[in-house]
Amino acid sequence: MTSILNLFILLPLVGYIISLLIPARQETLISRTAFVSAGLHLAIAVGFLGWWLLNGHPTLNIKDIALFRSPGYEFFVDFYFDKITAMYLFVGSFLTFLVTLYSRAYLHRESGYKRFFNTILFFYLGYNIVIFSGNLETLFIGWEILGIASFLLIAFYRDRYLPVKNAVKIFSIYRIADVGIILAMWLSHHLWHENITFLKLNNYTLVDAQLQTHSLIGVFISLMILISAAAKSAQFPFSSWLPRAMEGPTPSSAIFYGSLSVHLGVFLLVRTFPFWEHQLSVRILIGIVGLLTSIIATGIARVQSSVKSQIAYASIAQIGLIFIEVAAGLETLALFHFAGNAFLRTYQLLVSPSVVSYLIREQFYNFTPREHTFEDSLPKKIEYTFYMLCLKEWNLDSFMYRYLWNPLKWAGNKLGFLTLKRVLIFFAGAYAAGLFCLYNEELIPATIHGQLPILFALIGLVMVLKAFSERKHAQMSWTLVIMNHFWVALAISFNEHFSSNHTFLYLSGITVSGIIGILCLRKLKTLEGSIDLDQFHGHSYKHSGLAFLFLLTCLGLSGFPITPTFIGEDVIFSHIHEDQALLAFFVSLSFIIDGLAIIRIYARVFLGPHVKSVYEMAYRSS
Repeated sequence: MTSILNLFILLPLVGYIISLLIPARQETLISRTAFVSAGLHLAIAVGFLGWWLLNGHPTLNIKDIALFRSPGYEFFVDFYFDKITAMYLFVGSFLTFLVTLYSRAYLHRESGYKRFFNTILFFYLGYNIVIFSGNLETLFIGWEILGIASFLLIAFYRDRYLPVKNAVKIFSIYRIADVGIILAMWLSHHLWHENITFLKLNNYTLVDAQLQTHSLIGVFISLMILISAAAKSAQFPFSSWLPRAMEGPTPSSAIFYGSLSVHLGVFLLVRTFPFWEHQLSVRILIGIVGLLTSIIATGIARVQSSVKSQIAYASIAQIGLIFIEVAAGLETLALFHFAGNAFLRTYQLLVSPSVVSYLIREQFYNFTPREHTFEDSLPKKIEYTFYMLCLKEWNLDSFMYRYLWNPLKWAGNKLGFLTLKRVLIFFAGAYAAGLFCLYNEELIPATIHGQLPILFALIGLVMVLKAFSERKHAQMSWTLVIMNHFWVALAISFNEHFSSNHTFLYLSGITVSGIIGILCLRKLKTLEGSIDLDQFHGHSYKHSGLAFLFLLTCLGLSGFPITPTFIGEDVIFSHIHEDQALLAFFVSLSFIIDGLAIIRIYARVFLGPHVKSVYEMAYRSS
């Protein structure tokens, strides 16, 4: 029966491919494809869960396929099934079927009807890969799919300013979660000297023996897992992104940010619990993060004027409590809490339009204010202070801008003297010098040779900082991102003598995607003239085919699992030594920023209000 685990991945994939081939005008056929895919998935899930329970709920694990092998390293897809997967499978399949059924009529005659159902099936594919993953590498494949599906659904109304703006903002938080997983995989390779599976993590003797001698590495891996989980589940200090995600259609808000996607941070913690359960400092930190989030989000939810934002913050507060339960080792309680919160928030979001109309009528004809609240028992000064902080959402959004994104923009703006011509001349000369040093190492003093990886990684980081802050030339920003990857490859090549196949694997997808992307931008510039990055142009309105092709190149350039670069990034990271924290920091930071620069180019050029529209367009929502 273990072979049926593959079926749970194949069903949404086949449904997604079929849905892509259906003409956009065939609404009935599009919705029926999604409905049948989700319904069949639910039926098989219920049957499989029944068999699994009757046979003593065994733990299932299959090593499905090895995508890449080299001495000391193997990238393989592994699927795993236990009670955690069982709970997430049942909740996910039931709610996806429910939301698919609901959306068939809700989105009738919407211009993006096909796009919505394609993205829902794409999301469901990523969700199933995550919950069935048997190692971090397999989980990361689904994790990346969920990130781009989130971006596309938030920016569903792509001719409006705010949905696109919020989609880019939320993708930036997801990018932090992505790099947290990458860094956790990096040190896991050095800790275990293999691609460790979740099945092996349940071996207490094995885990304890390793952590006894590598306690700092264990704490770092656990902290990276916590950062990824907190970012994905909108926990403190990343809480402000979840209400911004409600710009998408109500069904996508229900399935993504009310029930399934937002609880995957909890899944990551529960799945890796055997690794960090004996690290008391990590458990306390997870509990503190959950407690802070619950207190802050509860207060914010009580002062929201939008029903969807209120539900979002209420959901965040409950997930904070689930974090506390996981930290306390109450795994079963956390799973049931997840299921209850997911069902409740999905229901609340789906009925929210009707609830608003009912409440408006009640306010007119039958309004009775509360006689007493908990806050009334506090001193007035504290009550009013707490109220103002909650009204401003504790300034979490401005906190992220002030201490994370604005310093990066400031650093990039200091590189304003760089032009495309100067960058190309510098790259050609400096990269040639770097290659000369690489192939003539005996001529380089040992002290200098040891610093070259950091130097070249820093140059790549400078390039991508300039790409992130570029406001004029889209082609220049795109070129700088490509250069960053080449600098990273050169920097890691100085670390140790590994096969050149690893570098080619990493740079192959970068090169192909980069060239096609440049051709797309040149074609668009020929057709439309200026394509600067100082505003949203909305060119997908007239050039939808070109926009789709450019989106694919963006995914390829950012290491999405459609090119060998996805595996190459992990391979490259495995060659960074465990004592090279500064090098790992530079490379991981450049990966965060290049993903932001890439998605920003796509959003600015192809999304938002059309630049040549003669109609007035609201740039801010109420």
